[in-house]
Amino acid sequence: MRIGVGIFSAFDWIVVGAYLLLLVIIGYLTSRNQHTRESFFLGDRDMPSWAVALSVLATTLSAATFVSVPQLAYGGDLTYVILNIGGIISAFLVARMFLPPLYRAGTTTVYGYLGSRYGLTAQMAASFMFLIGRLLASGARLFIAAIAFALILTGKTTAGDLVTAIVLFGIIGLVYTTSGGIKAVIWTDVVQIGIVVLTATLSIFLLLEAIPLAGNEIYAVLRDYQGQDKLRILDFRFQLDLSFTIWTGIIASTFVSTSAYSVDQDMVQRMLTTRGSHEAGRSLIISILVGIPVVCLFLFIGLLLSIYYGRPDLMGCEAPFDFLEDTKGVFPYFILNHLPVGLKGLAMAGLLAAAMSSFDSAVNAMASSVLADLYEPWKKKVLLRTELNLSKSNSRGDLHAFSLSLSAPRTAVVLMGILLILFAVLAVYLQSMGSKTLIDFALGVMAFANAPLLGIFSAAIFTKRGNSQSVIIALVIGCFLVLLLQPYTLPRWFDLTPIAWPWWWVVVSPVSYLVCIAGNPRLLSKGDTIP
Repeated sequence: MRIGVGIFSAFDWIVVGAYLLLLVIIGYLTSRNQHTRESFFLGDRDMPSWAVALSVLATTLSAATFVSVPQLAYGGDLTYVILNIGGIISAFLVARMFLPPLYRAGTTTVYGYLGSRYGLTAQMAASFMFLIGRLLASGARLFIAAIAFALILTGKTTAGDLVTAIVLFGIIGLVYTTSGGIKAVIWTDVVQIGIVVLTATLSIFLLLEAIPLAGNEIYAVLRDYQGQDKLRILDFRFQLDLSFTIWTGIIASTFVSTSAYSVDQDMVQRMLTTRGSHEAGRSLIISILVGIPVVCLFLFIGLLLSIYYGRPDLMGCEAPFDFLEDTKGVFPYFILNHLPVGLKGLAMAGLLAAAMSSFDSAVNAMASSVLADLYEPWKKKVLLRTELNLSKSNSRGDLHAFSLSLSAPRTAVVLMGILLILFAVLAVYLQSMGSKTLIDFALGVMAFANAPLLGIFSAAIFTKRGNSQSVIIALVIGCFLVLLLQPYTLPRWFDLTPIAWPWWWVVVSPVSYLVCIAGNPRLLSKGDTIP
């Protein structure tokens, strides 16, 4: 069945257009009185904690989440929600132990803290690792978002349609992100999370109205759905190849979430925009607690869709006429085919909002890291070693003027956005050739950066050990371990059962920690400096 153009009305287009126009207006309004790099990347450190909390939450709800979480419940149960146990534990750990030293360092990025501990070489290595992982992961997520966007534009998902959607999507995101900086990102995230929650809530009400069963009958069906308990939350099996068990939620998810909220610039940047570590910690805890019911909304949508599409015997004359062959995009399919006019546009705006919040945050975070961790250290060396032999006072003046300029941050945002767009386009053609392995790798690639970085930051914060050499060695060994844990390496070579991705952190982070603290803190790389 061809979907998209024929069922997306003019009024739906108006709703989506109004949403996109609102994002541009917010970007313009937040760009006023913005004159320094700190205001562009850190919002002058005066953002309210509640807005930051919603921005952190919006960043975690990518288009992949919008699509995949309902699918998990549609084809399975509610065990996915158990990962939030680790999220709650990690929120308190990060708020109490990680954020205070990061704030005391007073740096633009989280990797600046490593620079204050181990020197510029360590800072640049950590930043480079983050950039590679975030570019691949967010580029792949942009590709996923483009699938739904292409359905709106043309009703098809050919390579040409996807490329067009990716380019348009990227341009829209760059317009408000480039003009307004982190303030635009945070305030648009607040709007976007509201649209996402409204979309999910309205979808639930419409599904409940469409399903000809009472609440207790729906509960009974889900409790015994063709021999499966779809309301199961707790899985007590201790198997490392299972992603959603109670042990994964308590142990592995704590490692994963701690790394996301303490060493990933994409997340930490928002928390650094508050007035202090106390406000930052509060925003993180709020985002986790609010995020649990939001995730449950999408899981509940998946449960209801399993009845709506999967049980025509119960739906009776209310059963949909179309047959759903591919359930991977079951929620977007429902939006495009079964929501009424107007609500369809709002729901698609919600899908775009989930995708846009991930795109804008990734672009701004990567731009801040490129500028603060890579470009500016290089620029300072150039100024200090210039053949013109500038006087000491003039050199300081040039450096100060450079730090105040907004041209560099905005240029960095544009460049990072273009790189994300290019990788997403590459992902389209890789998939068209049947190369799904690389796409799956890109979606989970942050393990290569975040798992070893968690061990390194733990060494930097909780010990006085380590140096720039041990940081780099820890990064290399950590990445190599993640590679070995992939299903296509050690498990295949030795016919072993692959361990689920959350457990990669449990293996890699402690090893990286031990490697890092093995370094003598009195030794620095030749020419390395502590800023």
